[in-house]
Amino acid sequence: MNWLDRREQQKGLRPRYAAYIIVVLWLIAVIIWGVAEHLLDPSTFPTAWLGMWWALQTVTTVGYGDVVPQDDVGRALASFLMLGGLALLSVVTAVITSSFVARRQQDLQDDANDPVIARLDVLATRLDGIEAELRRSDPPAG
Repeated sequence: MNWLDRREQQKGLRPRYAAYIIVVLWLIAVIIWGVAEHLLDPSTFPTAWLGMWWALQTVTTVGYGDVVPQDDVGRALASFLMLGGLALLSVVTAVITSSFVARRQQDLQDDANDPVIARLDVLATRLDGIEAELRRSDPPAG
């Protein structure tokens, strides 16, 4: 993870790279969960490939129902995988949305048409005027 820490400190972790990291980690998780299901419940999952197919269905929340864990330990693993799949979809959606928002904000700043910045400029000008007026109306102390 040193590479990731250095990258974040240098440029910040871009949403695209964060999404890649999340997808790769979940791909590894699908492989591990698939093999684990095969080892824990070989009668339902006679091959590791079938276990990985089930894990992929579960993590993507598709869940065809063609194969399901029969063992309680397998169901417990499935529960964690389902929750992880929901988190995965939420994070990927948030990353995509964040990218769109950041791009729009950058476009507005580049065009100098950001309505928030324009409003803040107006408020800053008014505040400067009020401060100048207060300085003129306050008698010098002493």
